[in-house]
Amino acid sequence: MILNAPVAQAFPAILGIGSYLPRRVVDNDEVCRHIDSSDAWIRSRSGIVTRHWAAPDETLVDMAAHAAAKALAAAGVDAADLDCVIVATFTHLEQTPAAAARTAHRIGAVRAAAFDVSAGCSGFVHGLALAADVLRSRGGPVLVIGAERMTDLLDLEDRSTAFIFGDGAGAVVLGPSSAPGIGPVVWGADGSKADLIAQSVPWSALRDDPGQRPPSLRQDGPPVFRWAVYEMADVARRALDAAGIAPGDLAAFIPHQANARIIDGLAKGIGLPESVVVARSVTTMGNTSGASIPLAMDALLSEGAVPGGGTALLLGYGAGLSYAATVVTLP
Repeated sequence: MILNAPVAQAFPAILGIGSYLPRRVVDNDEVCRHIDSSDAWIRSRSGIVTRHWAAPDETLVDMAAHAAAKALAAAGVDAADLDCVIVATFTHLEQTPAAAARTAHRIGAVRAAAFDVSAGCSGFVHGLALAADVLRSRGGPVLVIGAERMTDLLDLEDRSTAFIFGDGAGAVVLGPSSAPGIGPVVWGADGSKADLIAQSVPWSALRDDPGQRPPSLRQDGPPVFRWAVYEMADVARRALDAAGIAPGDLAAFIPHQANARIIDGLAKGIGLPESVVVARSVTTMGNTSGASIPLAMDALLSEGAVPGGGTALLLGYGAGLSYAATVVTLP
């Protein structure tokens, strides 16, 4: 028997959102100085036109803290009242402490638990699902941040990845609501395909051979593309079914911003009607991995492309190969 077990009094919902993009904007021509490619080829293969790359003074924790401050202000929540801070990232280059602990300290979340989630490009949705359960069990507000400095793992001479990735951070604050704001999560991972997106060498390689080239991100594009388009459409439909809604009930579809062609394929595979706004911030932000979904969500809301209170399907997928999808009510 568990004594004094907390009882949830309300449903979890997103109360506020914020984001941060590095100051430097990098176009395709600049990327092509290091690889044998062209602006036209990059646009046709990925849809990417520009991306943001962080400066030395824009650390992962700096970006996370900036996005968090905006989300807290939008939600009307004081950082000191946060019960938990979750950072979804795989580019925090310190094995310990967690980026979340440093971020919580930076923003003044002095009483919050703080930990990182490493699930690649699906990390933010994983963090959101965990945060919803934390709020249901404890009742206090939870901050979820997706933050990545992809350039720290980027090989500028790798033609298959150099043009894809950007840096940035997005954050949401979850709090209690009188109506459900976070649907059931549909998630999983296929470790048999883990090598399709992976680090070139483990960090221990630098210890064993100090002359070893630092680790960078490697990706086998074609099989990842097929996996994302065909298998993730099914995951998205399962998330809609779990939430009890149809594609036409959505205001927006906000998938991981990996590639414009993947996004278009998913929208078709799910059967989205033209009335559903599809996030395509990959065009101007590139692939920001665990930060891409909150960044895309904030962009849609800031531009007025979707109304607050609308229903959105979030779908993350990537390294692992991991995936997670859920339906949310937009703040």
